[in-house]
Amino acid sequence: MTYDVSHNSQHPQDRTTPDSPTVAEAFGFDFRPLDDLHDDQRWSTWLEVEPLSRGPEPRPDWVVTSQAAVDTELGVLKTGKEADAFLLERAVPDTDPSFVPGTPGLSVVMVAKRYRGEEHRSFHRSGAYTEGRRVRNTRDARAMAKKTAHGRAVAAGQWAWAEWQALTRLWALGPHGGLAVPYPVQVDGTELLMEWITVEGEHGPETAPRLAQTRPGPRLLASYWEQVREAMALMVQEGMVHGDLSPYNVLAAGERLVVIDLPQVVDLVGNVNGMDFLLRDCRNMATWFRARGLDVDEHDLFGDLVAHAF
Repeated sequence: MTYDVSHNSQHPQDRTTPDSPTVAEAFGFDFRPLDDLHDDQRWSTWLEVEPLSRGPEPRPDWVVTSQAAVDTELGVLKTGKEADAFLLERAVPDTDPSFVPGTPGLSVVMVAKRYRGEEHRSFHRSGAYTEGRRVRNTRDARAMAKKTAHGRAVAAGQWAWAEWQALTRLWALGPHGGLAVPYPVQVDGTELLMEWITVEGEHGPETAPRLAQTRPGPRLLASYWEQVREAMALMVQEGMVHGDLSPYNVLAAGERLVVIDLPQVVDLVGNVNGMDFLLRDCRNMATWFRARGLDVDEHDLFGDLVAHAF
């Protein structure tokens, strides 16, 4: 790049037209302080977490990784037995006139799932799901056994980490032939950020309904069943069982089903309850489809899945 310096000896006013800015104006900066965030905002935590706690690559282009991004709470999405889900927008502040909300890499709305401590949870069957899991840090293990404040925090973090591992593992199977799950953006302690699964509503994107809320016609119902069967088969091939699969833990994003709520995923072989959980998942799903007119049987499904596993 070259610069024209031939008029440097002239007075600034001699080099401007009546409508052009002065040198002071042309080289001025419009600073907008962003230090004073609102109570429902925080700076993006993307770079605060370890690299292994960030979403797997290749990452979707909508993932906002800018250090200048701000997280803004948008409200409660759902309350659950062991965690609450919120909508959270991560966006680069519109300090640039060219900023367009919703631009990939600049603004995205995600789900922030936050696990509660043991004293505030109502998920009483957790012991059966955690059979076979190990805590590497002996101090943490002792704290969990004694149910100290630190131990309860570790336990809550374990559930978030378990769901993170399940999501990243299943996402890594790939979009073609892989299991449809929300993209895991990051995990930080007891908070898990993930893709918001939506459908187009009257006023823009809306949360996709749970399968239990839908009334699909015969063709779509049969397609949904095949997707459920294939999803469960893929999981058992990986030695995994959802453990709490039901029409309430599957989202219907148009004609595509997306499996959610995976903190209690168990090892089919390593957990002594693995087969029992698999049969229960089969029963939950088959019962719903059968009630809507599809001739399916949980025992046939269970047999097919066991064959996939071994």
